[in-house]
Amino acid sequence: MAKPESAPRASFQFRLDPHSGVPAYRQIIDQVQAGLASGVLTAGAQLPTVRQVAVDLAINPNTVLRGYRELEIRGVLETQQGTGTFISDRKVNHDEGERARQLNQLVSEFVARAGANGFTLQELMDRLIEFEDKGK
Repeated sequence: MAKPESAPRASFQFRLDPHSGVPAYRQIIDQVQAGLASGVLTAGAQLPTVRQVAVDLAINPNTVLRGYRELEIRGVLETQQGTGTFISDRKVNHDEGERARQLNQLVSEFVARAGANGFTLQELMDRLIEFEDKGK
């Protein structure tokens, strides 16, 4: 009797914006963190291999490795030799002052970049609400 085939696992896919001015390794970090924040990535989820990401994005594997390593240092990722890279189940604790500072910095950068591209604050808010609704 033949074994039933399991459905292929959807894996997280990275995308680069070469016009953003943000280094590729930083975009990888930001996308993992956005995936965690939106619930697309959860503890135990496996990320694509360094080699696969490098091939998919046509970038140097060391660039991908740099992003993954920074996320490992922060406790976001765990790499298991021979198995892969996974989202850690450890909670990263930041004090409230540090969290507030980081959020303010992110919001300032986001609004400045969007404004430089001609978007209004209202357009940003509308899109964020749409983004939140998609996650529900």
